[in-house]
Amino acid sequence: LFGRKKCEVFDISNKKFDKKFTNKYDYIIVEKMDELPQNIYQRLINYRKKNKSIINLFDWCEIYLERIPSFLITKTDLIKGILDSQKNIERRIKRLGDFIFSLLLLIISAPVILISTSLIFLEDRGPIFYSQIRTGKDGKTFKLTKLRTMRINAETKGPQWSKKNDKRITKFGYYLRKLRIDELPQLISVLKGEMSLIGPRPERPIIEKELKKKIPNYSLRYSIRPGLSGWAQVNYPYGASINDSAKKLSYDFFYIKNFSIFLDILIFMKTIKLVFNAKGAISNN
Repeated sequence: LFGRKKCEVFDISNKKFDKKFTNKYDYIIVEKMDELPQNIYQRLINYRKKNKSIINLFDWCEIYLERIPSFLITKTDLIKGILDSQKNIERRIKRLGDFIFSLLLLIISAPVILISTSLIFLEDRGPIFYSQIRTGKDGKTFKLTKLRTMRINAETKGPQWSKKNDKRITKFGYYLRKLRIDELPQLISVLKGEMSLIGPRPERPIIEKELKKKIPNYSLRYSIRPGLSGWAQVNYPYGASINDSAKKLSYDFFYIKNFSIFLDILIFMKTIKLVFNAKGAISNN
């Protein structure tokens, strides 16, 4: 897991571990450092004296995987406010940048939106736009509007994730999704302050009911505004299951903890690359 180096799982309480670790390994990753008995903690100190690197699983995931699995977040982390970045000046700059760039993008993309609306109507004479209720900052809901990419009455059987070769998607809608043109109307939500250009993707409340039951600390994603694109979107393919949602959430937590203007710019550039490569907007499941 460390480059090409070998990684194995051992019970550190086993005395046979001493010789094996000292001879074979350069690193040791501990799942829950605070819960270790004093005698095991002392052994770790001895390893450290031998120039062996000791790191807890939380930090390893953050540093090497650039994501933070939700099950690793403890009550201690919450008390410390580990996912509550107090970068007020950067957040104000981010909000100003959101407003300016979303306005510019709306103006630039206006011809594309206009052409798309005409083609959507011509394909099946149905509604041009599609609105959904989504959850935003602090758990408040708002109406999110997209260009319609699915057939009329696509969810008569109730809300569901999009699947590979989803027959509900229209022919023209496939390309709108592929190039993420269907997302452009959401720029209005950015202007209104309901969303940001960069942040966790907002989910539907009816789907979140199940996610909150299955995924620990899910509600922590409400600490910032949701975004058109995010760290999860540029690092993980389109998700269509609870397991996918859990993995994407781990990237969201990394973003929330490590938020910076530089990281936003990096995500923005990666998003542009994905759009030009037509990747990440269609389910592979």
